[in-house]
Amino acid sequence: MNMSVLGFFSFFVFFLFAPSLCRVPSEIHLGAEPEHASTPPRGWNSYDSFCWTVSEEEFLQNAEIVSNRLKPHGYEYVVVDYLWYRRKVPGAYVDSLGFDVVDEWGRPIPDPGRWPSSKGGKGFSEVAKKVHSMGLKFGIHVMRGISLQAFNANTPILDTIKGSAYEESGRQWRAKDIGLKERACAWMSHGFMSVNTKLEAGRAFLRSLYLQYAEWGVDFVKNDCVFGDDLDVDEITFVSEVLRNLDPPILYSLSPGASVTPAMAKEVSGLVNMYRITGDDWDTWRDVLSHFDVTRDFANAKMIGATGLLGRSWPDLDMLPLGWLTDPGSNEGPHRTSNLNLDEQRTQMTLWAMAKSPLMFGGDLRKLDETTYNLITNPTLLEINSFSLNNMEFPYISSTSSRRKGRVLPQDSAEGSMLGKRALGLTTCKDAKANGWSTKALDQDLEQVCWREKSEEPPCLYKRKPLLASGEEMIYKQQYKGTLHLLASDGMELCLDASQRRRLTSKEFGGGSFSRCKWDANQMWELNANGSLENSYSGLCATVDLVKDDASSSEIRSWIATGRRGEIYLAFFNLNLEKTVISANLADVAKVFPWKTMKGVSCKYHEIWSGKSGVTEQLISIAVEQHGCSLFVLTCV
Repeated sequence: MNMSVLGFFSFFVFFLFAPSLCRVPSEIHLGAEPEHASTPPRGWNSYDSFCWTVSEEEFLQNAEIVSNRLKPHGYEYVVVDYLWYRRKVPGAYVDSLGFDVVDEWGRPIPDPGRWPSSKGGKGFSEVAKKVHSMGLKFGIHVMRGISLQAFNANTPILDTIKGSAYEESGRQWRAKDIGLKERACAWMSHGFMSVNTKLEAGRAFLRSLYLQYAEWGVDFVKNDCVFGDDLDVDEITFVSEVLRNLDPPILYSLSPGASVTPAMAKEVSGLVNMYRITGDDWDTWRDVLSHFDVTRDFANAKMIGATGLLGRSWPDLDMLPLGWLTDPGSNEGPHRTSNLNLDEQRTQMTLWAMAKSPLMFGGDLRKLDETTYNLITNPTLLEINSFSLNNMEFPYISSTSSRRKGRVLPQDSAEGSMLGKRALGLTTCKDAKANGWSTKALDQDLEQVCWREKSEEPPCLYKRKPLLASGEEMIYKQQYKGTLHLLASDGMELCLDASQRRRLTSKEFGGGSFSRCKWDANQMWELNANGSLENSYSGLCATVDLVKDDASSSEIRSWIATGRRGEIYLAFFNLNLEKTVISANLADVAKVFPWKTMKGVSCKYHEIWSGKSGVTEQLISIAVEQHGCSLFVLTCV
C-alpha cells in the first residue's frame, strides 16, 4: 500500500471514529446506536438530603462515597437536583424570583457561591471531570422551557450554528418572543414556563440549553415539570431529538409523574429512558403504599423495559428516601433520619426491585449507616432489579384476614363534597375513558358539567358565571375563547385545577383539585364534542374514578418474577396494621407462567429477610410483620 493510500485510509478511520473519542454536541450521530439504559439506571440524587441547597463540596463528597462503596453494586450516576443555579442568600427559596444565575443567553448556569469551579464560564465542566475521574456519570436536574427571570430580562437567544444571537425574518429574537407565560410551571409559577416549540426561535433556545449541558460533560438529564399533570409532549419530543444526536448519549429522565397512566406514558416512553409515574415520594408509609396500584398497572401494560431513547425506558418510582435526609422545600439540611422503620424500608426497596424501577438513593452518604447500606446493596434485590423478567403482581395469595383498601376523599373538602366517594383523575385525551362529560342546564343562568353516571346525583361541576370583565380579563377571555372555569359548587369561587401547585408527597395533592379562581391555563377547560373535558395547560382530559368508602380496611399484595438462571422470585407484602400470615400455592404459579409445569414439582426456597430455607411441594406460607414483606427465591425441579 503506497503512502498516499495509507494516508487517506488513516484520515478516513480518524474521521469515522473521532466522535467516539470525545463528546460531540453536534446534530449528527455517527455509528450504530448503543443499547442505552439496558437495565434500570442506578445512582444517587441530592434532593432528598439537600433539597435545592447542595454545594460543590457536599456533592463531590457524596460522589466519592458512591465511587468507593456503591459503584461495585451498579450505582453509577450522581445527580445534582434542582435549582443549582439559584443563589443561596436571604430571600431565596424554592419558588422565589430574581435569585437565579443566568448567562447572556438566558440559560441557567451554576451559582458560583455554591459551585466555585463554575467561575469563568466553566459551568459544570470541572465537576463533571472529577465525577468522570471517579468512574461515575454526572447528572443534573433541569426545569421546563425558560425561566421567568430570563423572560423578564428579555435575553437574546443563542444560535448554536452561527455562535451569535438568533435572527430570523430580519429581526433578533428574544425570550419574550418564545416564552409562554400562561404555561408557567404550576408548582413553580415564579420559576419556569414552556417555550413555543412551533417557533424555530423556541427550538433554538432549547437546543442551546442541551448542547451546553453536553459541552459540560453531562451524562444524565432529569427534565422536570413536563410530565404527568404538567405534560408537555412538544418539549419532550424536541429535547429527545436533540439528545438522540449527541455522542456519547445523555440519559433522559422525566419528572414528576402525578396522575400518570400507562396510556399517557406510551406517548413519550419511546422518547426517554426513565419517567416518573408518581408524585414526589417521601419517607411516609402513605407514600410507599401509593405505589402498589400504579406499579401493577404499568406492569400489566408491559411498560417495564419498553423501547426508549436509543435503548430502553423504565417507569420510575422516585428516589429512595432512606438514611440521613432533609425536609421538602427546606433551605437547610440534611438533619434527620428516615421516618420509615426497617420493615417499611424493606417493603419499599423490595417493591422498587420487583417493579424494576430505577434505584436512585436520596440520603446523605456521608452518614450512611450499615443497615441502610446493606439494604440498598442487597445482592438478591439488585439481581432482581437488573436482570429479572416477567415482573408482575401475583394475585393468587391468601391470608387469615385481608380486605382491599380504598382511597377516600375528605368529606369536608371542596373536592369531597362535590364528588362524594369518587376521585378526579387526568389521562391522555386519546383514552376512551375520558369521554364521559356533558352539559346539564339547571336554569337559564346556571349550567353544570356532569360525568356519565346512571344515578340520581352524578358527579358534577358548575360552569362559572360570566363576570364583569376588566381590561386584563378581556384579554384573557379572548386568549381562552371557548374554554371555561369549573367550580366546586355554585357560588364557591374555587376553580378546578389540572396540575400540582407545589411539590408535595404523592397523596397530599391529587390530580384534580381546587384553588382560588384566576385566569390561568391550568384552570381553563374545554368540553369537546366527544364528551372529553380537556385542560388548556397540559392538554390532558379529566376522568372520574370510584373509590371505596372503607378507610379502615387493609390488604396484602404479592409480586412475582423469573430469574435469568430459571429461579422464581415471589414477594409478599403485608400492608395491614398487624402481623399477617400470607400464603400461596405453587400450582398457581402456572396461572401466570403457563410454560412452567408446577404439578408434582418440588421447590427449594430461601427467604432473604429471615434467612429461612426449606423444601416445599405445595404451599409457601409465612407470617409477615405489619408494613413488612417477605421475599422468596424458589428453585423448582
